[in-house]
Amino acid sequence: QVQLVESGGGLVQAGGSLRLSCAASGRTFSSYVAGWFRQAPGKEREFVAAIRSSGSYTSYADSVKGRFTISRDNAKNMVYLQMNSLKPEDTAVYYCAANTGSVRMDGLYKYWGQGTQVTVSS
Repeated sequence: QVQLVESGGGLVQAGGSLRLSCAASGRTFSSYVAGWFRQAPGKEREFVAAIRSSGSYTSYADSVKGRFTISRDNAKNMVYLQMNSLKPEDTAVYYCAANTGSVRMDGLYKYWGQGTQVTVSS
């Protein structure tokens, strides 16, 4: 069982930065793939980024590539999403997710956090 709690969301101006954190419970979190997804009002949830359990491989949505960076600290059971050059279209609730197996970009993750709101003003 893994429990995930996101933090770090907030209101930021376009061009600014935020770092989201995801705190995970469970001794075996280091064996899980972790991902970030987001859902804007009236839109479906979409993939943002994912990272292999070891941290050796990452994957990004085209819309955030070069602006966002996913990382993890398995000693602290933490996953991060550094978001730079934020745009109004990045406004959404951001969710942390964890799953066993390979990095995947679909929403088929077993464990989810409650989400944290990110609002980017123009």
